[in-house]
Amino acid sequence: MTDTSSPITQFYNCRVLRDHALVEDCLYIQSGKIIDPAKMFWDEQRIPDVRIDCKGGIVSPGYIDLQINGAYGYDFSNDTGVIEEAVSNISKGLLLQGCTAYCPTTVSSRPEVYHKVLAHLGPRAGSIENGAAILGAHVEGPFISPQKKGAHELATLRTAKRGLADFDECYGLDNLRKYVAYVTVAPEVEGVLDAIPELIAATGVNVSSGHSNATTATANRAQRGGANMITHLFNAMHAFHQRDPGIIGLLGAPESRPFYGLICDGIHVHPHSVMIAYYAHPAGACLVTDAMSAQCLPDGCYKLGEMDVDVHDGHMYIKDTSTIAGSIISLAECVRNFIKFTGASQVEALENATLHPAQMLGIEGTKGSLAFGADADLLILDNDLNVQRVFIAGAEATEENVKISKKL
Repeated sequence: MTDTSSPITQFYNCRVLRDHALVEDCLYIQSGKIIDPAKMFWDEQRIPDVRIDCKGGIVSPGYIDLQINGAYGYDFSNDTGVIEEAVSNISKGLLLQGCTAYCPTTVSSRPEVYHKVLAHLGPRAGSIENGAAILGAHVEGPFISPQKKGAHELATLRTAKRGLADFDECYGLDNLRKYVAYVTVAPEVEGVLDAIPELIAATGVNVSSGHSNATTATANRAQRGGANMITHLFNAMHAFHQRDPGIIGLLGAPESRPFYGLICDGIHVHPHSVMIAYYAHPAGACLVTDAMSAQCLPDGCYKLGEMDVDVHDGHMYIKDTSTIAGSIISLAECVRNFIKFTGASQVEALENATLHPAQMLGIEGTKGSLAFGADADLLILDNDLNVQRVFIAGAEATEENVKISKKL
């Protein structure tokens, strides 16, 4: 509950992203929350204690990244021995980039890895001390297709012949309940399709279809069973075909359509494909980075789980292969690229990195919007959507008060 005696901050001389539009208005925050100024003025008869001039910029909710494997030299699946160090530095680095909340992502791993790291990847509040908020882990695999494994280690993949018992053995159902926001599965893998509704009922996790060779019919069944997301659309899935478009075909479904992740780095997905997907289902687009440990570091050899990855000139490949292994792009760059690729408006691009990811997780009341009562995680952007200032729970994050250690 907001402490009505605590200081009130006003953001003025700005355009505020609100109700699907950029409106010339002021924004007020108090005790880490966005507040209704009418109550401040008329009921409490107060004026702001602090006024921040946005210099004509845009005030947006902080960005939300639903899929990131690592950054600054750290990898959530590989750095099990220093996992808290990894979480701390990645969270702080992402915050300074303008990403105020995220889902730390693990690639397909052995059960002992999940039992060791998931407790460190569960929800935690964002702050100057913690960095970006963690919304719960994204567990990508190992219940995925060997034919569409992408940058996942084949030896770790498994089926769900025993249904829910296999998910329990792999992750621990209690770990899923406490620490995981969503899981990526391939619905055609043995036992997975029937287990999806049971998994959701037993743990409350969201389910995404990905790394999959599923037909459209199977993908439709997965969605009807509760799978509300597609992991990195177009990548590691059944290619679009006019008679069976696979998971991609869900974007043309007459019934409810899922959310879907898009990596807008110009490498994973051609700009034309981005445009096709967006105009097929604009309300479902969620920009993601799928970034790996090399983000914000020089070219070289890095880890993605247990695999070696060569990074050179913005391209990442599993060592000695042509398999793309994540990205090194920031979510702020993805937002700007999305406009270049599609010609979409600033509002559309911003909502793809704020509102839609929050809606996918069902947390839009507190994250991803500037509605009254939402968390005061926000950005001041210039007209080209470059991040100028970052606020988390109402406090400004700067390089002076948020320190990062990179693992080189």
